[in-house]
Amino acid sequence: MYSISFAVTNWIDLFIRDEYKQELIKSWQHCMEHKGLQIYGWVIMTSHVHMIIGTNGKKLDEIVGEMKSYTSTRFKILLSEYPQESRKEWIMWMMRRAGIKNSNNTDWQFWQQHNKPIEIKEQEMFDKVLQYIHDNPVVAGFVDKAEDWKYGSARDFCGVNGLINLSFS
Repeated sequence: MYSISFAVTNWIDLFIRDEYKQELIKSWQHCMEHKGLQIYGWVIMTSHVHMIIGTNGKKLDEIVGEMKSYTSTRFKILLSEYPQESRKEWIMWMMRRAGIKNSNNTDWQFWQQHNKPIEIKEQEMFDKVLQYIHDNPVVAGFVDKAEDWKYGSARDFCGVNGLINLSFS
């Protein structure tokens, strides 16, 4: 089990729109159903994501890499087609600029490269990381209670109907 965090390039606040958050969740659901991804805790913030994940299939770094690659491509399409995105030109310019500067990309970089994986070895560490993840929207001032943040697993732990099925094993 690992704690990972990944951010939109240049910390752009992209996940202010539900359509973008839903696209990310669809990708996670696909990875859970078809690639063996297990999600134990998560939160989508405006510019980044925190997760506690594991796998019962492929190597975890492969799953995360494929998910980030897929979502990068999907967000490029969504951004270009989303008529309500008032920041479209600026966001796409920033991501093209980041992609050109990064030798691992050709013309586009949606995600920053590092996931900052930290292995979770014991229950106490799991509990602390999960609390940190769940407290992110509270600390940011978006909600008073973690379970009130729609895009996080605190809802699942509090009996509120969450957005994804967590795979506890």
